[in-house]
Amino acid sequence: MGVRLTDLWRKPELNPINKKARSIPVLNPIDRHGRVFFFSWMGFMLTFWAWYTFPPLLTVTIKTDLNLTSEEVANSNIVSLVATLAVRFAAGPLCDLYGPRRVFGGLILLGAIPVGLAPLVKDATGLYAVRLFIGILGGAFVPCQVWCTGWFDKNVVGTANALAGGWGNAGGGITYFIMPAVYDSFVHQWGRSASEAWRITFVVPLICLIFCGVALLLLCDDTPTGKWSDRHQHIENLISGHTADPSTDKIVTITGTIADRSPTGTSTPTGGDSDIEKKGTPAASTIVFDETAAAAARSEVVATPTLEASLPVIFSWHALFHVATYACSFGGELAINSILGAYYLKNFPDLGQTRASNFAAIFGFLNFVTRPLGGVVGDLVYRAFGKNLWWKKGWIHVCGLLTGALLVVIGVTDPHNLGVMVGLVVVMAVFHEAGNGANFALIPHVYPHANGLLSGVTGAGGNLGGVVFAIIFRFMDGGKNYAKGFWVTGVMHIALNLLVCWVPPIPKGQIGGR
Repeated sequence: MGVRLTDLWRKPELNPINKKARSIPVLNPIDRHGRVFFFSWMGFMLTFWAWYTFPPLLTVTIKTDLNLTSEEVANSNIVSLVATLAVRFAAGPLCDLYGPRRVFGGLILLGAIPVGLAPLVKDATGLYAVRLFIGILGGAFVPCQVWCTGWFDKNVVGTANALAGGWGNAGGGITYFIMPAVYDSFVHQWGRSASEAWRITFVVPLICLIFCGVALLLLCDDTPTGKWSDRHQHIENLISGHTADPSTDKIVTITGTIADRSPTGTSTPTGGDSDIEKKGTPAASTIVFDETAAAAARSEVVATPTLEASLPVIFSWHALFHVATYACSFGGELAINSILGAYYLKNFPDLGQTRASNFAAIFGFLNFVTRPLGGVVGDLVYRAFGKNLWWKKGWIHVCGLLTGALLVVIGVTDPHNLGVMVGLVVVMAVFHEAGNGANFALIPHVYPHANGLLSGVTGAGGNLGGVVFAIIFRFMDGGKNYAKGFWVTGVMHIALNLLVCWVPPIPKGQIGGR
């Protein structure tokens, strides 16, 4: 199915089996699917912004006000990633158990509490504690992606995940613009002291989080077919009412009439383009379930997580692959986002705190385009090459290897020309952030019955990478040699991508997910 401009606002065509959308109504929040998409990216954008509220003001204003050392600033960057790692790991099975909508809304409202307490920080210990608990908000990424996967079909799920994740990640750029701007307005227009101004600034993300979390819970549904607890019953009812009769070779249509089976008339439950459409007749589509099709349909319904079923997923080579590659793409992004403003200020001290933050914001803002690009390209090569998932996987490695090479270039050259620095960071960001979207274009195919679990493990892997890379930056000459941190990070990107390049995209013999 081709992409049409009208898909941006018209009511999407739905897969008749799982009711997932086959297009993304980006400009139609009135539609159920469009509304879920809107709150997916908006909720994650606000949580990412709130998660990174400290770094834009931390290098100068907060550091001075709290009498912090450079080592304590670097330590706080590491601490902010630790809680997110644990929350993301837990959020995956929680999404499979209670549904991503409830987990998403709960994390937003829970994470708003430490954001409201941030103005009370008075020393390094308080900073560590608040940034640790604000890290809860970083876990919102997992329900964001699981929720999108549950509402959009396989032909567009990579694009939907990448758009929601990319626009959400752009919160890392937004915070570098908004926080200094709000702070400056309190100082210069309202006459507040520096110590008062940075504290009052936290009220802005606090209000946004509370409003979004409540609206998300009140205005959206769990799944396209109804309540999360009813997801298994829906598919069983559909299978029992639309099963092929081998004795007559007849099939039952949605309207209950009898139709002959054509040679190409067997539709698959994977949401492909093979579902029969009878134009001009009361029956909009015909669904056939033979034994294999029914098994595939059941395999794509998210199962209630148990320890026995979860361990083979968590410790599979496929999970390891996504943990490794996402640790590079998203983990590297987190670490770079934490220090980029300081790096600009170190190499170009004349910029000052606000302008250095504005240049650093470019890296985060590129997520509006770059992460979606990763998902879109993944979906395009998937469709263009006969739905061969090796192409989606190969695209992940292309992004990872080119990112590693560009990080090495930045680290070795350590640019002191502003145009060169910005140019290299922008080109690097294209592949770095596209790698995030590429990962979550493939994940819905891997273990569809445990999508939340795999998404959580992968998301936690991203934060693990963030912690590792933040530690690397922390110990490069006392947290001051950013260039060395860049090239070491780049070498690790290249090495990890090469180590897992042999892992197949999905488990051998898997029925669903294709």
